[in-house]
Amino acid sequence: MNHEELTHRFAALTTAHVADACVRAGVPVRAAPPGLRPLAPAGRVSGRACPARHVGSVDVFLEAYATAAPGDVLVVDNDGRLDEACVGDLAVLEAQKAGLSGVVVWGLHRDTADLRAIGLPVFSLGATPPGPRRLDPRPPEALRSAVVGEWTVDRTDLVLGDDDGVLFVPAARAGELLALAETIRDTERDQAARMRSGVSLREQVRFDAYLARRRDEPELTFREHLRTVGGAIEE
Repeated sequence: MNHEELTHRFAALTTAHVADACVRAGVPVRAAPPGLRPLAPAGRVSGRACPARHVGSVDVFLEAYATAAPGDVLVVDNDGRLDEACVGDLAVLEAQKAGLSGVVVWGLHRDTADLRAIGLPVFSLGATPPGPRRLDPRPPEALRSAVVGEWTVDRTDLVLGDDDGVLFVPAARAGELLALAETIRDTERDQAARMRSGVSLREQVRFDAYLARRRDEPELTFREHLRTVGGAIEE
């Protein structure tokens, strides 16, 4: 899937839709920890991961930009550190000039006002004034993969981010997952429209029937019941 199609299709979805699609498809839900938030409200990003492991200097970002494709998302692994900002205005401005579609930082940023003015989507754990005061050895995988929370991300992954947070999904499954997410979105919109017209959610999902059936089948889960009636609340 090329970047234009990804951007177009994700624009009408949320990360919640895609997360539910992963559950339905049996794909691990690789969500960044909830502290990773967009710098600006309604911030959205989508693109192939361009990983970079930060060890104290921005040179790794500049090197990553040289091999990035238009629309890629810089994924910065700074080990979730909260004692330094590893990304600032110059790094983000250069990312924009290199054609990247956003920056995701497993760590902190700085130069917040300037980043807002630049306008490139940035997701991070927050802001702090100090920059790095260290220079650690660079690992051999510095440009091959990045760790965000418990997940290792590489160039075979797509990055999807919005106000709910950031997801990493395998690029090879993108078409399938987006199609499922679109189905889930349409079902939920239909359910919401029917609720506004007076049909309660319990009526729509035949909740009374679920409770009656569960008396005879205690092992029956609500998720299993939803699949039989076409609901899309949980996945």
